[in-house]
Amino acid sequence: MSRSTSLLQQMTIFVTVVTGGGCAMMYYLMQKNFAKSEHYRLALEQLNRNSSAMASLGAPPLKIHNIHLSDRHNRIDHSSAQLKIPVTGSKTGGYLYTTSTRDSIMNRWHLRQVFLKLREGEIIEIFNETESEE
Repeated sequence: MSRSTSLLQQMTIFVTVVTGGGCAMMYYLMQKNFAKSEHYRLALEQLNRNSSAMASLGAPPLKIHNIHLSDRHNRIDHSSAQLKIPVTGSKTGGYLYTTSTRDSIMNRWHLRQVFLKLREGEIIEIFNETESEE
């Protein structure tokens, strides 16, 4: 009886470790896919070009953190993407909010709006499609 209990304990530990490792790997791969996506990169490029936003953060250096996958602000489907990207600089941090749409004909993403909300509550508009068209 003790031999089968020991074997069962070993199997339980093995399955737990493998399951945990699989979940961690999926989380890592999802974060990597976000970082490679066009709408994600376009938003970060806009942030890097905006000197007042970068100065408010105290960047460079700019640190981009992992997206919170369970946050309701992070939604992506075939035609639109809405992200909340955590960023920090040497002074403070905040969230970069982005809204993008996908052109189905050209199969490219286009930014609609990007703004930075700092921890202190200040909001810095970085890109707004309606203003850039005027």
